[in-house]
Amino acid sequence: MALTPLPAAAAGPKIVSLDYGLASTLLSLGVVPAAVASLADWDKWVIEPEMPKSVIDLGSSWEVNFEILAALKPDLILTTPYLDPSLQRLQSVGKVLRLETYQPDGGDILPSVTAATRKLAAEIGREAEGERFLAQADVFFDDCRDRLARKPRPPVALVNFMDARHVRVYGAPGLYDAVLTRIGIANVWKGPANYWGFETIGIEGLARITDPSTQLIALEPVPGDVLPKLAQSPLWQALPFVKPGHFSVMPSALIFGMINEAMRFARLMTERLEETA
Repeated sequence: MALTPLPAAAAGPKIVSLDYGLASTLLSLGVVPAAVASLADWDKWVIEPEMPKSVIDLGSSWEVNFEILAALKPDLILTTPYLDPSLQRLQSVGKVLRLETYQPDGGDILPSVTAATRKLAAEIGREAEGERFLAQADVFFDDCRDRLARKPRPPVALVNFMDARHVRVYGAPGLYDAVLTRIGIANVWKGPANYWGFETIGIEGLARITDPSTQLIALEPVPGDVLPKLAQSPLWQALPFVKPGHFSVMPSALIFGMINEAMRFARLMTERLEETA
């Protein structure tokens, strides 16, 4: 199910975003940002929605090009607590809206990014568009859940390979875990995780996953030497999910994202589990 695109806003406030999730949310509210930090990597990490070619790259979010930023004379700068070291300097350039999404003491991320979406929509006078977007997202998640309810729903474990000996494994309270719960899929990984929803462990740590029905899904990118090395690893071969039909590689979705990124992950996961059912 695809969301109905909103019309772009007429000429209005010039908004820049130092966060990918806030930038993608702007697009879904019908507003094209004037500039976005780390825009060069948008097509690598965010992918969708597509960012218009008119948008300016502000450089790394940690090393914002303040010369470009000042020249733009933005009406509003969007940032998050993650970038608080730059907050005072940003405030010297223009009005700053600091939206809390991922917090060390936060809980379920979906209510948090939903609240941030509403706050952003209210700030820029797009409340109706915000409610429409969130309502469409709810319908989208419900559709994914309904599709998966018609098939066998094995539990899953999600990893990124750092190298042939280490993985980043995903659990609560991160975006991936929250989306899995929302669409009715069990995440078997119950180990500790940071507030982004992951921890880095050795491959041997995956032996804690004992349910033989588990689908282990590795998210791209996978370093080119990893799978050949694992094929030669007795430890890897002894793991219960390393058998035909129980391990696959899937395109990634931004783990640090908001509603759009949650929907991308839900779609990719739904399609993958439908394929393997």
